[in-house]
Amino acid sequence: MTKLLEAKGVRVFSLCERNQNVDAFSCWRENSAYVFLNNFKSTERSRFDAAHELGHLVLHRHNVNGFRDAEKEADQFAAAFLMPRDDLISNLPKSPSVKQLIRDKQRWGVSVAALARNAFECSLLSDWSYREICRQLSVAGYRKNEPESRPREESVVWKKVFESLWKDRLSKEHVARELNIPLDEIEALVGGLYGESAAQPSQPPRLRAV
Repeated sequence: MTKLLEAKGVRVFSLCERNQNVDAFSCWRENSAYVFLNNFKSTERSRFDAAHELGHLVLHRHNVNGFRDAEKEADQFAAAFLMPRDDLISNLPKSPSVKQLIRDKQRWGVSVAALARNAFECSLLSDWSYREICRQLSVAGYRKNEPESRPREESVVWKKVFESLWKDRLSKEHVARELNIPLDEIEALVGGLYGESAAQPSQPPRLRAV
């Protein structure tokens, strides 16, 4: 999802506010789309949040018919985008168990709770079975701790940006000084979005003639 958003020109950041109660945020600014993701969430939940915010960007840029309707529509968009109905019905068994949901969720890269909900929406789970699945997930702690979670998605853009800077011996500290904002704000905005394969320079940045 992160690579897809970036490939379409969306600027992807981490949420600065380290608050587990805020899932994600998106907005348009001067014809550029922005998405802010909460990296406290599991990879699967973050992917769904990204698809949810994409729904807002696509569906609600010019007209929002009430907050509740917009949120519901964005959730429906995310579910359909990540778990197409025909694909779900073709590849998920009727009345799947929690164990089967955990195994099969890898195909769609979503949380076991989201897969259970969509299986219910697609009539693969009865009302009673869905309630029982939800109870089992809560007892197992899978509402907060995702079982068999995927590796966190990384930003392609931010990785290239910092690798390019580091080749010139320019660190995040240098970027913070140039932008005149605290270093911890830089860390908060991009933290968790790029890997550690490219280490920061250990020496101070060299001066370059202008």
